[in-house]
This record gives sequence, structure tokens and C-alpha cells, in this order.
Amino acid sequence: MSGGDRLRPPLTRPQILREMGLSPLWRLRAPASPLPQDGVTAVSGLDQHEPGEAHAAVPQGPLAAAVGDRSVEIAAMGWEELRQSVADCRACSLCQARRQAVLGVGDLKADWLFIGEGPGAEEDARGEPFVGPAGKLLDAMLAAIDLQRGDDVYIANAVKCRPPGNRTPEAGEIAACAPYLRRQIALLQPRLIVLLGRAAAHALLGGVGSLASMRGQSFSYGTSAGGGNIPVIVSYHPAYLLRTLPDKARAWEDLCRARALMRAAKAAAAGFGPGADPGAATAL
Repeated sequence: MSGGDRLRPPLTRPQILREMGLSPLWRLRAPASPLPQDGVTAVSGLDQHEPGEAHAAVPQGPLAAAVGDRSVEIAAMGWEELRQSVADCRACSLCQARRQAVLGVGDLKADWLFIGEGPGAEEDARGEPFVGPAGKLLDAMLAAIDLQRGDDVYIANAVKCRPPGNRTPEAGEIAACAPYLRRQIALLQPRLIVLLGRAAAHALLGGVGSLASMRGQSFSYGTSAGGGNIPVIVSYHPAYLLRTLPDKARAWEDLCRARALMRAAKAAAAGFGPGADPGAATAL
């Protein structure tokens, strides 16, 4: 790194967005409705539902269906045991061509959990999710809402081994990895889950429709550890956004909605009552 690079000031958010080629698309819009004041049980802050409409937790598809001794064993693991179990896993055929399994990366006390579909070629080589071009875009998306990898953010995938040819994971493969993903969520206890792509949505929510139909809807993931329901946001996978530039604007809307829900959740956790300013809670 040259001395000139070391002296360059950090980029501002508008500069980051211009570097990503998103300006003027990625611009924060005023919320369409007030933020929820009653915490994570009101899992939608910006979508248009009738007042008082209930938002029931969605059955977790493969996550709910994965049962048996293996699931019970994984459910009792700590992080180190989990890493070793994933590294040794032979529960599905994806293990045959992998270079290494990829559990996840980030802050183990993170409020934010981002879940993609599976490792690609670079992730398989390096053992970390989202490190290729899609990873660079994800990092830029995080920076746009004042987040960064490893700081209050954990990144995981629906499956831990690379599907051949980077294809979409199959239902059986997602189900085989389901106990691992479920245990990661239980250990992290995040305040918010962001699902990136159709496979991630299927892994956590089951077959609930197309990605386009799930965006903007209210979902929650019910924990079994007494942590209540975790709000869930569904958005596009960064790899898809690299191929479909117009949808970056919609992904930005999803991130803004996720940030609003996080602020509301933190405000509720801090004990702010109705009418309180969610911005008074811990900053994102």
C-alpha cells in the first residue's frame, strides 16, 4: 500500500454507492408507515398491512422437518464442535467434490444474520462465505447501512458445501444442512435475519412462493431457546444483483426496511414505550 493510499480518507456512503454504480438508485426513501413500537413481535415496519393484522410465524420447512439423532446431537453443540462436525460431515453428496466445508464467518454475538445459498468456487477454496465478486457487493451493501463484515454481522449459507457448478442447492441437500443452520441461529440469537436468495428463503421458511412474492412480506423465525420470534427479511442474492442491475434498487429498499426493523427491535429491547424514538436506541 502506498503512502498516498494510507492517507486517503474513508469513502462516504454516497461515494460508496457511486463506486458500486448504484447512484442515484440506492437512496433512502422515507418510510411509508411508522416504525413498530412493540418489538420483534410486530415483524413488519414498512409493509402495507391492515392495522391489527396478525403476522404468524411461518413453518420452517426443512429446518422444522430435520429430525433424528443427528439433529439432537448437533443441537447440543458449541461453536468448536459445530465447526468440526461440519468439516467432517458426510450427510449428503455435496461432500464428495468439496475442498472444504464453509460454516460461516463473523461476530458470534451479532445482531445481524445474513444467510445465502451455498459456497461458490472461491468460498470453497478459502473456507469463508461471500469472498468473490458477490462478496464484494455484499460488503458494499453492508457499508451502505453502516455495517461491516465481522462487526455485529454474521454471514452463513443454507448449505455448507459447494454445489457442483455453483448450481442451486437441492431440497435434500438443504435438509441435510438444516440442523447446522438451526444450531447457528440458536447460538447467535440474532435480532434480525436477512435471507439472500430463493434457496436461503426455502431453507428457513419452506416453499412459500417466489422470491418476488416474499419480498416485503412479514416473516419470523421461532426459536426454541426462549428467544421469541426473530424477524426475517427476504431479499436478492448479491450474485443475482450482479447480473440484474435494475433490481439493486429493490435490494436497497429491502436493506432500508431491515435497518428500520433493527432499530425498532433495539428500541423495544431498551424498554422504549409507544411513541418513543427508535433512533434513541443503540446506533446501528
